[in-house]
Amino acid sequence: MVYVNQLTLTSALGAGLDQMRASLQADHSGLSAAEWPHCDVPCYVGAVNLPVEISVSAQRLSRNNRLVEYALQQDNFAAHVAAAVSRYGAPRVGIVMGTSTSSIDRTEQAYREMGQEEHFAEEFIQPRTHNPHAPGDFLAERLGITGPCITVSAACASSAKVFAVAERWLQQNLVDAVVVGGADTLCLSVIYGFHSLQLVSDEPCRPFSPQRKGISLGEAAGFALLSNEPAELAVLGVGESCDAYHMSSAHPEGLGAELSMQRALAASDIGMQDVDYVNLHGTGTRANDETEGKVCARMASAHTVFSATKGWTGHTLGAAGIVEAVLSMNAILTDLVPGTMHTSCAEPGLPILLESVERRVNTVLSNSFGFGGNNCSVVFARA
Repeated sequence: MVYVNQLTLTSALGAGLDQMRASLQADHSGLSAAEWPHCDVPCYVGAVNLPVEISVSAQRLSRNNRLVEYALQQDNFAAHVAAAVSRYGAPRVGIVMGTSTSSIDRTEQAYREMGQEEHFAEEFIQPRTHNPHAPGDFLAERLGITGPCITVSAACASSAKVFAVAERWLQQNLVDAVVVGGADTLCLSVIYGFHSLQLVSDEPCRPFSPQRKGISLGEAAGFALLSNEPAELAVLGVGESCDAYHMSSAHPEGLGAELSMQRALAASDIGMQDVDYVNLHGTGTRANDETEGKVCARMASAHTVFSATKGWTGHTLGAAGIVEAVLSMNAILTDLVPGTMHTSCAEPGLPILLESVERRVNTVLSNSFGFGGNNCSVVFARA
């Protein structure tokens, strides 16, 4: 069995688990109408208050890498990883990092500040930053890990799929421990890109509401340290699928999403009646919520409660999987199930939890579904 030895999350709910839990207890959403620099799209975002003193080297400089650094400093996570490296040896610790935009915020700035000569200024000549593997590469250098290191970029399922890769590595004895995580920051490419698809809401997102208008974008970085060493939390199983129905839309009957959920339950050797809580992908868009709702209604048991948490954090894209994984595991650790923030009533067909409730939670299924039909479901449990 794969165990979760440490975890941390930095998002619009705060830096580290204590701030996150305080926000959940206070029913405080991280979404804000504050303007994003150089952006005139009317929207709410889940931005991280990133301190100016958080710095990285000139070759690594980007908001995304700075957010990774900030997150590593929370909950003594970097120190716990250092202890694992000392115990197992740097080559026996791996990294699986999820992202969708990597450090594109820095690339945008490079183009924005390009002079009449039409080439990047010297400070933007950063080959280790302007590439999709930037966060994984930075993480390996920062943590002194020399084992296998990959960055998964599978849209909004990216940092859910990291658990599948890590599980395989541990089962194959390729490594003794794996740092998994995800990070994405807000940038103009994302905001304007989703706006061009008419998916960005001008109000806080309301997943599964009949009046939902679209997504609220956010940013986050989160990590977990996995190994075969027994701990309080375990990854019971992971299910993956790719329906490849459409570049930006899910299969209308949710066949790929349903398959990933079924595979996760089968890998965990449980049924839906054994799941206490399902953390829904719940983007707040008309089509995605309708599709996921159909799937979950078909699979629902009377025992299971459902909620979507993007109204708390915003849709953090490549980091969504790790954000919702940490929120799911936190429900096990605290027996507090977060409600569906900003949704006052839900469409019929699926029993959506609107308000947070205290409830014994032993097993959680977390869904992450992305563009291109990338689907991943992860089952976490009290070990």
